Amino acid sequence: MNMFSLFNLARPAIFALDPEKGHRLAIAALKRMPANSAFMLQAKPGPLAVEVAGLTFPNPVGVAAGFDKDAEVPDALLGLGFGFTEVGSITPLPQAGNPKPRLFRLVEDKAVINRMGFNNSGAEVALERLKRRNGRGGIVGINVGANKDSADRSADYATMTRIMTPYASYLAINVSSPNTPGLRALQDEGALAALIDGIMAASKETVGEDGPPVFLKVAPDLEPADIDAIARIAIDKKLGALIVSNTTISRPTLKSRHADETGGLSGAPLKALALQRIRDFRKATGGCVPLVGVGGIASAEDAWDRIRAGASLVQLYSAMVYEGPGLGARIAERLERLMLRDGFANIADAVGTE
Repeated sequence: MNMFSLFNLARPAIFALDPEKGHRLAIAALKRMPANSAFMLQAKPGPLAVEVAGLTFPNPVGVAAGFDKDAEVPDALLGLGFGFTEVGSITPLPQAGNPKPRLFRLVEDKAVINRMGFNNSGAEVALERLKRRNGRGGIVGINVGANKDSADRSADYATMTRIMTPYASYLAINVSSPNTPGLRALQDEGALAALIDGIMAASKETVGEDGPPVFLKVAPDLEPADIDAIARIAIDKKLGALIVSNTTISRPTLKSRHADETGGLSGAPLKALALQRIRDFRKATGGCVPLVGVGGIASAEDAWDRIRAGASLVQLYSAMVYEGPGLGARIAERLERLMLRDGFANIADAVGTE
């Protein structure tokens, strides 16, 4: 019995649980998966391999930040056939996050609303786990954030850079979560430029010129002037990539009884907006900065649309709630067929060709 079949059998029981408890159950199951399990399908370089920011990704399908907040299961996720995974968001100090309930399944909409608030065990706990896996290979990005009650959030990002750069394939800067009050203000042009300067200086101070590339995760709820400003900064500061996008505070028409919950919306209803933002950032950057497409990707066709629109990589999270942990491998397998069907020899040739 394959993983997809097992998930279909277990799904009613999982969905009977509170969403946050269901997520913890998924993490626990991944922690117990032996390295020699028949399910372990670690991606190998092949036709889907793509180079971004000096890193060679065996395939372009990754796990978005938020699934593995505390770096508990990066190797298990890579073992499911994902080309990369991104742990976090991790903050300098542990924090409980927002009051519960704070995570909602919108089953009728194949969506999720969360207002988690950067709940995590802090840098020290994650660091010990990352040290233990050091040298195992595989691309593991580290997504960092600031503590909610920090007196200097920019300093938090510099601190996290110093702590995490030795263990990060890439460092992802999260200034776009809607669940930490005031955080998105760091996307303003002046604040963002200063923030990135501080991060780059901290990286150089810690590991010299050969530090990991810096990716910036942006919100989908941006005005055209914001997009142009972020694009200018990304080019000027030589960012490794832009991750487009985080959850949205907008609300399209939704069917679920949880539709009015506050927080960030992800999943299927985000697809059209996130796809448009890839197009917007592709145009604004002139293709000079690699893009990572996130939001509403639930199939190989969704991933292919994002790639043709300008993304070199894609990430999943909410779709796995509904389709199971084997989704990444299934998307990668079909993505190769779509690539060949449309006459492309590799992913890089297809980026931005819609």
